[in-house]
Amino acid sequence: MITDQQVKLLRQKMKQGLTQQAAAAAAGMSERSARKYQRGPLPSQRKEPRSWRTRQDPFEEVFEEHIEPLLVADEERQLRAPTVLKLLHERCPGRFDSSHLRTLQRRIRTWRAQQGPDREVYFPQQHPPGREAAIDFTHCNDLNVTIQGERFDHMFFAFRLAFSAWIWLQLAFSETFEALISGVQGALWGLGGAPEVVHHDNLSAATHELRHTKGRKLNARFKDFLDHYGMRSVRINPGKSNENGGVEKGHDLVKSCLRQELVIRGSADFESREAYETWAREVIELRLNSQATDRLAEERKALRSLPAVRLPEYTKHEAKVRKWSTIHIARRNYSLPSRLIGHRIKARQYADHIEFYFEGQLVESVPRLRGEQTARIDYRHIIWSLVRKPGAFARYKWREELFPTLTFRLTYDALHKWRGERADIEYVRILHLAASTMQSQVETALEMLLEEGERFDYAAVKALIQPDDVDVPRVSIPAPDLAQYDRLLQGGAR
Repeated sequence: MITDQQVKLLRQKMKQGLTQQAAAAAAGMSERSARKYQRGPLPSQRKEPRSWRTRQDPFEEVFEEHIEPLLVADEERQLRAPTVLKLLHERCPGRFDSSHLRTLQRRIRTWRAQQGPDREVYFPQQHPPGREAAIDFTHCNDLNVTIQGERFDHMFFAFRLAFSAWIWLQLAFSETFEALISGVQGALWGLGGAPEVVHHDNLSAATHELRHTKGRKLNARFKDFLDHYGMRSVRINPGKSNENGGVEKGHDLVKSCLRQELVIRGSADFESREAYETWAREVIELRLNSQATDRLAEERKALRSLPAVRLPEYTKHEAKVRKWSTIHIARRNYSLPSRLIGHRIKARQYADHIEFYFEGQLVESVPRLRGEQTARIDYRHIIWSLVRKPGAFARYKWREELFPTLTFRLTYDALHKWRGERADIEYVRILHLAASTMQSQVETALEMLLEEGERFDYAAVKALIQPDDVDVPRVSIPAPDLAQYDRLLQGGAR
């Protein structure tokens, strides 16, 4: 059989001046074939497309009765060939096996293309420069990043310009209002301008559910934020993530890029959150944003000017410190020093931490609770009262918060095994010792005692942290003889 490559070689040799006989020999064909293919279509272009079957269709007798009704009813195109084949095994025993799967898949695909329901059509959009940006959060736990060896669960807030595809990333830990405005403002001020439209899904941080219509409406706080920058919001329909396809595609690109760079880096462990975020931004700037330089320059010309100042990236709260030495903020409980009990405290809730102020002075700053966590209790705030009434420890509502590290938890378990209910008193005293000295020193002592495997108590721990005073010899120094000093002065006068 003469191939297209042979014919092309034949024609090339004849153009170089070879005779038909010599060109045919060079192309590996007879002179008769050379005369046939010297001009005209190539061999592959002379073939008529086949419109007949080369073997009998094994589903011809059962398709109309058993398969087609299922496909007609399947308007969402959810039915798959393995399911249909399994059904045929039951209805027509012994006629079909797994070797027929590919044939059935082709039959179903062909039927759907010729007679199946219409499919949803997607419409590519043209984005003018400076008009639109898409925003969203994306979970990144699958990157398996660690901070100093500890698993780092996190997400990224992503801001992506529709025209230039410029991307801004910022670490986030939950889809809160504070994380949202912090991410948007970070992008706008990093960009140096603001687009006309922000496109997003129905984030609970930006919208709220309408009770009667069950729809979503922009909440007042986010609307005020957009008004400050002269932007407006466009939201996708519920369940239609493809309508926010620009940023969804950006998520795939970002995570794929970071995953590749982590492999090249050779480690997914970082010194700090800040080091990881800086690295991620540098990667995106080098690998993705560098490809949008020209279009970004064009887009920047069309962006709106930024206002004179950024908006605060926190939510204000005010509450009284309760008798439990805790304050209730946004359905979460945080402990504060007991001297503040009964006083009203102002709080600033940021995306990742909360600051507490009394009379305008910062008194405490703690990481913000997220997920299913409902309380953050610092044992140093309450231990001075707890050590006077240790019996309260056994059924303390937030007792689990009083184990600052795993070592302290293991210590309590060991004490409970050895001493029963007396363990509560011993553990509270150890916790008091940690608050009075240094937690790290106490933890080191506990690790040593646990490793030895012998029974110990508070006294043993204290002995390691605060050993008994060593007797210092008493030194007696007699009163100085002032006459000697006078003689010294007289000698100096001479």
